[in-house]
Amino acid sequence: MERMYSPWRMEYIRGGGSGGARCIFCIGEEDRGDPERLILGIYRNTLAIGNRYPYNNGHVLLAPRRHVSELTLLSAEERGELISLVALGTQVLAEEYSPEGFNVGMNLGKVAGAGIVDHLHIHLIPRWGGDTNFMTSVMSTRVLPESLSQTHDRLSARFGTLTP
Repeated sequence: MERMYSPWRMEYIRGGGSGGARCIFCIGEEDRGDPERLILGIYRNTLAIGNRYPYNNGHVLLAPRRHVSELTLLSAEERGELISLVALGTQVLAEEYSPEGFNVGMNLGKVAGAGIVDHLHIHLIPRWGGDTNFMTSVMSTRVLPESLSQTHDRLSARFGTLTP
């Protein structure tokens, strides 16, 4: 019998990553070189980071730089840049991963499934036909063919050149 190990998921299973001392989206210029932050791009009003617990390879999180929990609290400029970043992000992921589609969404509020309630963010997830397999259905486990660092290296050069 073959075994598959994904030890990085244990932090998520034990509840890590959701109650840290610092918001994962509150990123400053001093964080740019920190590989643990999975920063893909920092822009005037927004940022893009890799998801530490991805649904699929290429799962990206897009957020305003300002710490807000509701869309109505964003300025028109912030909203516009965030939507522009969604468009540019789908372009990058399309070119890098050739997905057949995307899930783009937000979970606003705890009851809606938000893991980080206080800082709104958008999930950008590339999708392929058949990307859900028996592991997900039977064992609630995802099999990802690319490591987080490989995904980060692949995407950071691309997002770093974008201008939302």
